[in-house]
Amino acid sequence: MLYVVLALISGCLVILSMVINSHLAKKIGVFQGTFVNYLVGLLFISMILIFKNEFSNLSFNRLSPIPFWAYLGGLIGVSVVAISNIIIPKIPTIYSTLLIFLGQLFTGIGIDYFRGSLISKGKIIGGLFIIAGLIYNFNVDKQDS
Repeated sequence: MLYVVLALISGCLVILSMVINSHLAKKIGVFQGTFVNYLVGLLFISMILIFKNEFSNLSFNRLSPIPFWAYLGGLIGVSVVAISNIIIPKIPTIYSTLLIFLGQLFTGIGIDYFRGSLISKGKIIGGLFIIAGLIYNFNVDKQDS
């Protein structure tokens, strides 16, 4: 149950972070906002590592055997923040959230498929329902304006 609550909190924080970062990016620029986002994050995690006395776990000997692709998370994260800084001011947050969720859902299904896991029809049908709901809401919003 704890992990379910943490996942929900994480989801809330992702959306809050995207909205806050996009506001900053509107003021100072997309890439400048992305840079400030990661700089603040670096300072925050550095303070946590100092407080917990865990910087020693970042030795070259521990990091060097890790495959190159495992370090691409930072590159992908910067891309996510920069893209979010572009899209969040342009489309309503609910649409951004659902579209990002769809991307996550279908990427997860694809990763599971390539890892040899069975693909649940329910996940695919659920994704299709979300797409149908997005199209329906978009048309309703279009008629209301």
